[in-house]
Amino acid sequence: MSNEDAPLPIPNGKVPQQYFVLSNPRLSSLHDEARAALIKGIQDDEMAPYYSSLPPMTPPLLSEEALGKLKESNTKTLETLDAALASANDTEGESEISDALRARANYLTKIGDKDKAVEAQKLALEKTPGLGARIDIVLTLVRIGFFFNDQEVIRTYMKKAEALVEEGGDWDRRNRLKVYSGYQLLSVRQFDRAATLFVDALPTFTASELLDYNDFVILTVIAATLVLKRPDLKKKLISAPEVNQVLPEIPALSDFTKSLYNGDYAKFFVSLAALEQTYLLPSRVLSPHARYYVREMRILAYAQLLESYRSLTLQSMSTSFGVGVDFIDNDLQKFISSGRLNCTIDRVHGIVETTRPSSKNAQYETVVRQGDLLLNSIQKLSKVLY
Repeated sequence: MSNEDAPLPIPNGKVPQQYFVLSNPRLSSLHDEARAALIKGIQDDEMAPYYSSLPPMTPPLLSEEALGKLKESNTKTLETLDAALASANDTEGESEISDALRARANYLTKIGDKDKAVEAQKLALEKTPGLGARIDIVLTLVRIGFFFNDQEVIRTYMKKAEALVEEGGDWDRRNRLKVYSGYQLLSVRQFDRAATLFVDALPTFTASELLDYNDFVILTVIAATLVLKRPDLKKKLISAPEVNQVLPEIPALSDFTKSLYNGDYAKFFVSLAALEQTYLLPSRVLSPHARYYVREMRILAYAQLLESYRSLTLQSMSTSFGVGVDFIDNDLQKFISSGRLNCTIDRVHGIVETTRPSSKNAQYETVVRQGDLLLNSIQKLSKVLY
């Protein structure tokens, strides 16, 4: 795909991200930067409809005069696009009509007029013949869904995009669809599947209309560190040239992954806390999953240390993780009682003992469970037959 054919980065996904930060009182230290970036994004893309859809803010982001200028520009541009579409309908062929429809739909998408943009993109989709162009329109509809966090729009047009790509989408669009799919999965806490798609797309990333490359690498590292086995963490992430190219710009993320792999758990805990404050909580996509992610990473680190020992003292564990004995004791107790860690705590002697489950016991439990299910099915069937 040539640069001329590359999808436009509309709507600008950074705009709702900045609004998310600005509207979150816990992120007050980031408010000034987010406010400036949000105002610039709205003005650059003439987003009067989007701005008008936001709840009132004090002080307002735009003056009445500035908003009036954006609305005036919207009106003039749409009049021009409508005239071009009318002319194409009167005198031009199918290709020119499709181009005019797409130009109008893209402008409505750019300015954040959700309902009109969706309808205009759907009309352009009906009138556009080429498979590649149709895939691009559908992916634009998916981005509108991401922009407004409309799960129905996202699900509907992700399915449509997958179907069109299966019909014969080219290499570039197949790779971009992986990123879109991974991003959707990440938003609904499917880290395992998202990581698989992101890692696969690392060497061939082209979906810059959805995510900046650095942001994509950050999401890939966050998702993959949680789900990859230790050898794969080294092979697919730590040693990946695409990741190493970006990590010097984001040292907190580099410390996070490498400290876990190297077993430097005190450094890992510090970097995990930094990751939560720097990348998880301020992220519109990851913030709802921040507590879950931090909890799962703590479990992963504890399990990684414990699998190397039959037993070790609470004191040695607290030293390894750079926290107090009481913290380790309470944290382990929560995860043991919920069945997430295979160990027990001897409080009298201050020892943590691992209790690795027997593979034979696990197989026996599986057979019993499956046998119970089979018996229940037979009983239900016998009632129907007799």
